[in-house]
Amino acid sequence: MNFSYKNRIALYYMIATAIVMAVFFSATYFVVHKTVMNKLDEDLSYEAEKHTREIAIKGDSIHFINKTELEEREHKEIQVNPVFIQLIDKKGQVMDKSPNLRGDNLKFNSEAFESHFNSLLGNKAIRQAQIPVEQNGKIVGYIVTAMSSQASISILRNLRNVLIISYLVVLFGLYYISRFLAGRSIQPLQNVTETILRISKLNLKERVILPQNRDEIYDLSTSFNALLERIELTLDRAKQFTSDASHELRTPLATLRGTLEVLIRKPRNTEDYEEKIKYCLSEIDRMSLALDQLLLLARLDKNINQNEVSLKPLSILLDESISLAKSQLLEKEMRISLVDAQKNEKLVPEFYTKLIVDNILSNAIKYSGKGSKISIKIEEIENRTHCSIQDEGIGIKEEDLVHIFESFFRSDSLNHKHISGNGLGLSIAKKCADAIEANLKITSTAGKGTTLTIIF
Repeated sequence: MNFSYKNRIALYYMIATAIVMAVFFSATYFVVHKTVMNKLDEDLSYEAEKHTREIAIKGDSIHFINKTELEEREHKEIQVNPVFIQLIDKKGQVMDKSPNLRGDNLKFNSEAFESHFNSLLGNKAIRQAQIPVEQNGKIVGYIVTAMSSQASISILRNLRNVLIISYLVVLFGLYYISRFLAGRSIQPLQNVTETILRISKLNLKERVILPQNRDEIYDLSTSFNALLERIELTLDRAKQFTSDASHELRTPLATLRGTLEVLIRKPRNTEDYEEKIKYCLSEIDRMSLALDQLLLLARLDKNINQNEVSLKPLSILLDESISLAKSQLLEKEMRISLVDAQKNEKLVPEFYTKLIVDNILSNAIKYSGKGSKISIKIEEIENRTHCSIQDEGIGIKEEDLVHIFESFFRSDSLNHKHISGNGLGLSIAKKCADAIEANLKITSTAGKGTTLTIIF
């Protein structure tokens, strides 16, 4: 049989409670039972000890000393829970008994010298006590006392019935109460389920409402929302890559197609073929570079684990980037000035910092004139490391600075159509900076140069 989660919680809780209640109710019943029986046994033992002083022993005969007085006492009043007394010799033969026994005899337990046990007198339940009678250290007989136990048994029976009925009523009531409370408790889970059913790839903005209590369900809801964030980010990256690739490749592909169509319209000389092929190869190289940069943008993750990244001194990374750009610097006869004014060597995430520095330095060389200078300075300001890269290039207009980190953005007012590029370098640098929680600050003056500062 399949139960809902709500019913299973209620059932398990009811079973656990049933076990606890069964133990508690059983213990209660047995404690009361033992208390009642002990009280009867104390009364019987007292009566036996009291009447032991009222018997006489002659040879093997045991009898009451003053039986007339015995008849006049409470034993004659059977309606007031009387005490029945019987004298038995050691062979088990009845020697004497109280008048209220009339023609009945109390049972003798030959297997025990002294004991308390339940028995019947006629059709009535009684409790008996059997105590040996001694003379000169030898047992010569027994005195058996008995009292009606019907009232005690009735009390115990009523208690048992009350406990059983209470047990069943409480369990059934507890099941429905537990079911109700379980339904309220799993309401956040139902919210999660409803949210999952509503979510599709076109509706990833939906989020699970967090419960008020910060419990396991809160953790589940938080984790699920975080999973949705990651899925949404991944799909956004895929959409962005598709859009960016389409944007960046549409024009060069159209150009390649047009060039090749023109090339095959009529026979041409070798120089024309070589010129057009070289042009096509340059376009292919530009597309390959753009695709590499777009793939890099799609792979970059803001939510990196800072404890798992490889660290390296910032000064060494700068030296490596300068060495890689050496051929470009020689080609444009440019100089680089590197000043390291930091007191303590700064360790930075190697992969992301290298991408930032490479792209900034590449832009500084690309947009600077022949024979110009690039100044790099590392310093500590307010417990943070600042690395500034300043060029003497064409600069950026002030109104374009707010868009400078956007993908594919290139200022049209600077007349740099002759300079190759696709506007992705600083976008990559900005995304890398965000990933390692660094800041990028840019200042520029059109025609004078640009300063880009990385703040770690």
